[in-house]
Amino acid sequence: MKNFHLAVACALSLCLFNSCEKEDINEISEAENTTVEIQSNDIEKAEEAFPGQKGQSQNLFYGLHSLEVATINDTYVFEGDIIFSKNQLQESTDATRSTGRTGGRWANNTVYYAINPSLPNQARVTNAIANWEASTSVRFVQRTNQSDYVYFTPGSGCSSYVGRIGGRQDITLASGCSTGSTIHEIGHAVGLWHEQSRADRDDYLTINLNNVQDGVDYNFLTYVAQGQDGTEYTAQLDFNSVMLYSSFAFSKNGQPTITKKDGSTYTTNRTALSNGDITGINIMYPGDGGDGGNSGDICDGVAAYNSNTNYTIGNQVTYQGNLYERVNGGWTNLGPCGSNQPPADICEGVPAYNGNQSYSVGDFVTYQGGLYERLSTSWDRIGDCG
Repeated sequence: MKNFHLAVACALSLCLFNSCEKEDINEISEAENTTVEIQSNDIEKAEEAFPGQKGQSQNLFYGLHSLEVATINDTYVFEGDIIFSKNQLQESTDATRSTGRTGGRWANNTVYYAINPSLPNQARVTNAIANWEASTSVRFVQRTNQSDYVYFTPGSGCSSYVGRIGGRQDITLASGCSTGSTIHEIGHAVGLWHEQSRADRDDYLTINLNNVQDGVDYNFLTYVAQGQDGTEYTAQLDFNSVMLYSSFAFSKNGQPTITKKDGSTYTTNRTALSNGDITGINIMYPGDGGDGGNSGDICDGVAAYNSNTNYTIGNQVTYQGNLYERVNGGWTNLGPCGSNQPPADICEGVPAYNGNQSYSVGDFVTYQGGLYERLSTSWDRIGDCG
């Protein structure tokens, strides 16, 4: 089983202005949220965002990574069931953007959720949740006023975002989505990727591209080949994983597209989490509610920045591979994701900027979480406090 942390591609700029009577420093932040949506169909078919529909294939860029996607219903579809909105991918690389790992975990092993009253057969949701809670330390709590939560709602297919993305994130369930499919989609919501995308999958699987539908070969690339980020938490591929595609996914002729190395097919599990799934989840979400094996990653459980969310002072987000906290007038960088110790504080002992004071070349001040040095006509940002 493999965990997938989506990279967030954003742009952040800081502008400094100087006037004759009074010096002002102003910060302007701009960012884009990145979401990925996963969809599933029935067991013998692959999970698909738009079952039975095909679109024009093209190569676009997610940050610095090239992806081959199809355009269906004004949506970019990658690997058959991963969804990008139109503003998430670009026609060329954007060197001003960077990619950074974000935890995407749910804090304290707790997933808040709500169910759309119009969703048919709500028992599939409660039964899927029961399977997760019986097998792992992840707990599901009905939402009251929490800002980040999963919303089970009707849709054209079975879909979910990958990991905690901030705000409401839908898990869509069409009428044909079973309890097993719901277990699968919850797996995406807590941060799981498809099993057949493992970096080492070729040691266990054979991909029969001659049997794959025309124009969708890219659905069978590993996450490494696609330039994506992921981590294996089990020693070998799990044929019983609830996150594994069937042997006949995207078949054009009824012949298997994925087989074991000996040429045999396998039975797809959409009944319950496998032992391998549980092993991986217990590393990501340990029983003590700890950091999921990331040695205290300060970004674990913190949602990625979302430009559609209104933030208040004290809110924290992950952005460009760093943890930020909302302060009055801007954001403070608390440190890089993956770290468990704060960096040396370069701002210690440096006074805060004072707009009524005149500064000389070489003077240092702190402002909105950063250390600045006075130049002849402007300020130079040295780095982040903390």
